[in-house]
Amino acid sequence: MTDRLMLRVIEAAEALGVSRAKAYELIAAGEIPSVRIGGCVRVPVAALKDWIARQLETK
Repeated sequence: MTDRLMLRVIEAAEALGVSRAKAYELIAAGEIPSVRIGGCVRVPVAALKDWIARQLETK
């Protein structure tokens, strides 16, 4: 993915191969953890990887 610790929502969406709207929907539902920094929403890379691993476990 990247060496950065956090991604913008659009970057997280691109990494997942989903739309920006879908990424925001997953964040709003609490499925993907996010952090607010001022007015910005960021997705921790580690949390994104954990979410992907959980999705694979439920299959």
